[in-house]
Amino acid sequence: MTVQAITTDIYQVTLPLPFALRSVNCYLLLGDEGWTVIDCGLNTSQGRETWQAVFVELGFQPQEIEQIVLTHSHPDHYGLAGWLQAEAGGRPPVRMSPREAELAHFVWQEEEGWTEAVSAFWRSCGIPDALVTAVVTETDRTRQLTRPHPQTIQTIEPGTTIKLGRHYFQAIHTPGHSDGQLVFYDVREGLLLCGDHILQKITPNISLWPFGEPDPLGRYLRSLAEIAQLEVRLALPGHGPLIADLRGRIAELAAHHEQRLEVMVTAVNGRATPYHISQQVFDFGKLTIHEKRFAVAETLAHLEYLAWQGRLKKSTQPDTWLYNS
Repeated sequence: MTVQAITTDIYQVTLPLPFALRSVNCYLLLGDEGWTVIDCGLNTSQGRETWQAVFVELGFQPQEIEQIVLTHSHPDHYGLAGWLQAEAGGRPPVRMSPREAELAHFVWQEEEGWTEAVSAFWRSCGIPDALVTAVVTETDRTRQLTRPHPQTIQTIEPGTTIKLGRHYFQAIHTPGHSDGQLVFYDVREGLLLCGDHILQKITPNISLWPFGEPDPLGRYLRSLAEIAQLEVRLALPGHGPLIADLRGRIAELAAHHEQRLEVMVTAVNGRATPYHISQQVFDFGKLTIHEKRFAVAETLAHLEYLAWQGRLKKSTQPDTWLYNS
């Protein structure tokens, strides 16, 4: 089912993805001035065709889109923003947090020095040169799926109240999955548009990426604890089913990372690079290039957290990061 009514004026739109994740949830909120789009999907022919079918099914034209709001700038959420904006005649702004606007530029738009910076990052993880080249090439293919980029971007400051459709939501900064990710909380209705911060069936990927801020896992766990204080009746995530027991799911995610940290400590087994450690934790023989990149970045996030805690020591020799138990 591509379109599912959540309330009388909020719809979930499921778009296909060419990844193991298979699909992404976007949302449409009907307001007095038009429609608000929450996240957009990846710019593939299937994604574009799905949006065209949604316009027909719900009986409106792209020109009726009032605004396009992004929880974060990952390609499966950002990729079709520029296309949707153009389909709507260039009128609706694309809105995201200031940090996510920066990341959208550095990760998806920057050309000068991009390849060198990304390659150096992965070499620091201990990835062999041939795999670094493959990873950078694969990432560049993904960059193509975010074009055209939005012509107009407005930023949403964390902590502000924003009108989405007919609802008023508080924009809450929830770093971890992405540095500047925002979730949107309607206190009156107990609704949370939670992006990829909390997912019901899978664990949100917490990774340290090129251009990323330090200690994403530490920031993720702290922001999870903050969201657990909210009174949420229903959470609307970026992937998978709706979440009715948000606090229960948050407890499961926190426990998962505690277990994962123990696995990482064991995998270090003396002194090793993030790449070597990731090979002990993941079944690399079964992973695609895309998945190997995620495996190393996720391993690195956990190692950095352990180093911040003092449970591991980090050193550089000569241009490669090493972690010692």
